[in-house]
Amino acid sequence: MVGRLSNSEIQQLSQQVPAWTVEGHYLKLVKRFKNFIEAIEFVNKLVEPSEVAGHHPDLEISYNKVTISLTTHDAGGLTEKDFALAQQISALG
Repeated sequence: MVGRLSNSEIQQLSQQVPAWTVEGHYLKLVKRFKNFIEAIEFVNKLVEPSEVAGHHPDLEISYNKVTISLTTHDAGGLTEKDFALAQQISALG
């Protein structure tokens, strides 16, 4: 099991993913696109890094808006796995 991060560790790691927000036990990112097709194309880009990491985001899709939520359910909150995947997702553009 991966260890849950302390509040100070979360604050420190949050600086590495400035577009993301911490909401309770979740790390969240909202991305807007020109249309539904671009939103789905972006979601499809999440498959490979998520599978490689063995860590999968919760996704909400609303036309041109994609909300990505990361948490480590087994740990009951945020872990280094969440921040590592957030960095990979941020690099996708």
